[in-house]
Amino acid sequence: MRLAVAVAVPLLAATGVAATAAATGCSALNASSLSAEIFFPTSDVYRYEAQEFWSNTEIMAPGCVFRPQSSEQLASGVEALVKAEAEFAVRGGGHMGIRGSNNIDDGVLVVMSNLTTLELSDDRSVVSIGPGYRWSDVYAYLSPYGLAAAGGRLGPVGVPGLLLAGGINYYGNQVGFGCDTVINYEVVLANGSIVNANRSSHADLFWALKGGSSNFGIVTRFDMETIDSPLVWAGIYTVAEEYVGRFLEATATYAANISNPKTHIVPALVPEDGATLGSVILFYDSANESYPDIFKPFTDIPAVSSTLGFKTLYEFAEETGEVVTPHINDIFVAGTIKAPNYSTLLSAISLINTTFFAQLPKLTAQIPSSNISIIELDFQPIGSAWLSASASRGGNALGLNASEIYICYAEVVEWIGEAYDDIVNQWVEETTYLINNKTLEAGFYDPFNYMGDAAGFQDIFGGYGAGGLERLRTVAMRYDPDGVWQRFMPGGFKVF
Repeated sequence: MRLAVAVAVPLLAATGVAATAAATGCSALNASSLSAEIFFPTSDVYRYEAQEFWSNTEIMAPGCVFRPQSSEQLASGVEALVKAEAEFAVRGGGHMGIRGSNNIDDGVLVVMSNLTTLELSDDRSVVSIGPGYRWSDVYAYLSPYGLAAAGGRLGPVGVPGLLLAGGINYYGNQVGFGCDTVINYEVVLANGSIVNANRSSHADLFWALKGGSSNFGIVTRFDMETIDSPLVWAGIYTVAEEYVGRFLEATATYAANISNPKTHIVPALVPEDGATLGSVILFYDSANESYPDIFKPFTDIPAVSSTLGFKTLYEFAEETGEVVTPHINDIFVAGTIKAPNYSTLLSAISLINTTFFAQLPKLTAQIPSSNISIIELDFQPIGSAWLSASASRGGNALGLNASEIYICYAEVVEWIGEAYDDIVNQWVEETTYLINNKTLEAGFYDPFNYMGDAAGFQDIFGGYGAGGLERLRTVAMRYDPDGVWQRFMPGGFKVF
């Protein structure tokens, strides 16, 4: 009997807004007091901003670019766009490789490039960050103070996309998701007003922004807790194919008992030159201790290569960011399993690994090896330490349960040449369907899909736990009763 786990969920239903109405946004903005911040295809600013995306998948043809200089200008622009019933897209760091998630054809592309607040509070416990930054900028700013933040693990990742998706980060076992360390959001609402959302003001909006993405407003400043972390011991540790079995065992061992909250791992299986390597990011938040015992199941395996050593978070995010190839074709697909102990965790990740690599010849037979940039299967353990840290900070919208052990995973394919787009997309949908059904049949499947690693065809909010989606919809209706973010901003994952 074939199990019915659907993976082909449309990113957004048709909005009913005519294409001609979408194009009116550029005219409306250009006729307003904001005309100096509107750029058309003949301008250098347009040519720059329309290409300032990580992935070729995101490149589209907006009618114009709106680059506000302040939250107030953005708020005025939102008012004008809503009045004109015009379609628009919003781009922060530009790292989510889903077509239409942060760009648009014909309509207005709102870019956050000049919203660049970056400052510490007097006691250095809070850093305020504008949405125009990527995490390498933030870490470079904090590094001289011996500070860090629970942000992206790769330097080129954008600030707003990661935090609004939840924010998997190196410090998760200490502080939870990145969004859990946000103490205040400055937000432009659909009616053009600007509010601050925190525990004491607009508390429902504050909760919804912690994983609810772009359904509630446009965040123009994130106020985050800083972390004392002058140096870390970290690197990428790679082992040969003959040790992949031990590598998977090490992954399950760590996930089953994350006894040291200052540690973080990202194990990956990577095909390379006809073999499959095991490559793991090992991160230890310590300025003076190396090789913690919890990493021994990995570091006892002979290494093909290792970059382990003491470095700043900025240096490490730059190191891991070297794998980010700009202007590539890409797709990420998210998934999650949960299991109670080592043996079932090992069975679950082994099942995912076997299914993924059994499918791989169907892909490589259709694409020349020279056109494949990266194929990878990543795992991310999230257990009680992480989720208890989230709960201690008030919780978030993601709906994960601290009594469970989760392993999120991501299927990754990056390739050269749009001629192969359909081949890759069909392959990942088929592979995801197989993995979902096999893990469901074995009792490992969980419906949570981490938004930051998800594909456009995946359901996100349905996996946020009982009542989570309904609560998000209630908040969205309160702050956007006319459905502006649902009707006029077609990109992104929607709660309706």
